[in-house]
Amino acid sequence: MNNSSIIIENDAALFGILLIILGLIFYTSNLKSSFWKKFYTFFPVILMCYFIPSLLNTTGVVSPEKSNLYFVASRYLLPTSLVLLTLSVDLKEISKLGSKALIMFFTGTIGIIVGGPIAILLVINFFPSLVAISPEELARGMSTIAGSWIGGGANQTAMKEVFNVDGELFSKMVTVDVLVGNALLAVLLIGVGRAVSIDKFLNANSDSVEKVKKKIEKYNLSIARIPNLTELIYILSIGFGVTGICHLIADSIAPYLLTNFPNLQKYSLTSTFFWLIVMSTTFGVILSFSRLRNLEGAGASKIGSIFIYILVATIGLQMNLFTIFDNPGLFIIGLIWISIHILLLIIVAILIKAPFFFVAVGSQANVGGAASAPVVASAFHPSLAAVGVLLAVLGYAVGTYGAWLCGILMQSII
Repeated sequence: MNNSSIIIENDAALFGILLIILGLIFYTSNLKSSFWKKFYTFFPVILMCYFIPSLLNTTGVVSPEKSNLYFVASRYLLPTSLVLLTLSVDLKEISKLGSKALIMFFTGTIGIIVGGPIAILLVINFFPSLVAISPEELARGMSTIAGSWIGGGANQTAMKEVFNVDGELFSKMVTVDVLVGNALLAVLLIGVGRAVSIDKFLNANSDSVEKVKKKIEKYNLSIARIPNLTELIYILSIGFGVTGICHLIADSIAPYLLTNFPNLQKYSLTSTFFWLIVMSTTFGVILSFSRLRNLEGAGASKIGSIFIYILVATIGLQMNLFTIFDNPGLFIIGLIWISIHILLLIIVAILIKAPFFFVAVGSQANVGGAASAPVVASAFHPSLAAVGVLLAVLGYAVGTYGAWLCGILMQSII
C-alpha cells in the first residue's frame, strides 16, 4: 500500500502514538546499554522527540493539516508549562546572566537582516539558474521569511502585505520558513547535548549560567518530596487555571487593540497568541514570589517539562523532509541564509566569550519565537525557560522593523 494513503486522521489515536514514542525514547535513554548511551550522546532525547514524529509526516502516515494536536499543544500545554516552569524562577539570579543574552539576541537579528541580502547576492552571481523565480520576486518573498524569523506569524503576514507577495509565492516561502527553521532547531538541540565541548571551543565563560542552574537545583532539592494527590491536583489547577484566565484576557485585549489601535498590529500586539504567552509567563513569575513556589518540590517543573516534550513532538509532526525536493533552490537559499545567521552568532560569541546557551536561545528567540525558544532554554534547565520567552517577546517587538529593513536591502541589491 502506498504510504501516502496511510493517514491517521483521529487525533486521539495520533496523540496516543506520540505518547508511546515519547515513552520508548525515555525508556531507551535510561538503559544501561553502551549503545544507547553513545546514541543519546550524539542524538539528545529532546531531538529524538522532535525527529521521530517528523517521520510520521514525511512517510505520509499522518497529515498535519488534518490534526489539531499542535494547536492544542501550543495554546493549552505551552502556556501551562510556562506557568509551571516559572513557578520556581529566581528573577534576581536570572538578572545576573547579564547583557550577553541581549547581545546574542540582537546579533541573531542582525544575522537575519544581512543574511538575506548576502544569500540573494550569492545565488544571483554564482547560481543564477538555481531558482526559477525572478530576483525581484525572490526578494519580496524572502521578506516574509525575515518577518517570521525575527518576529513571528503576525510580522510575516505584515511583510506579505507590505511587499505585495502573492499567495503562491507566499506558500513556497512558508514551506522554506518552516523546514529550514525546524532544521536549525534540530541542530541547536544536538548542540545542547554537547554544550560543554562547544563552550570550550568558544572559549566561553559559562559561570553565570552554571551558577543560576546550581542555585535553582539546590533550592529544588531542598524542597523536593514525594507528591500526594492533592499537590498534583494543585499543580494542574494552577497551571491550567492560569492558562484559562490568560486566554480570557488575551481574547479581550487583542480584539480591543485591533479595533482601536490597528497600527499596533505590526508589533504583534493584536495577536491573541502574543498576549497568551506574555500573560502566562507574567502570572508564573508573579506566583514565584508566593508560597505556591514550594509546589516545585512536588514536581511542578517536571509536569511542565512533560508538556514541553509533547509540544516538541507536535512540532515534529509539522515537518516533512520530502518537501525539500519541491523547491530545492529555495531551500538552498534558506540554508545559506540561516548559516550566515549562525556564523555571526558564533563569531560574536567568541568575541564576548558567550556560552552556547546564549547562542542557542538568542538564535531560537529570533527564528523559533515563543513556541520553541523556551524549549531550547529548558533543554539546558527547566528554570531557564523564562529567558527564552522574554527574548522571544522582544523578537515580536522588533520583527516588523527588522524584516522591513531586510526586505529593503534585498530589493536594493537586485
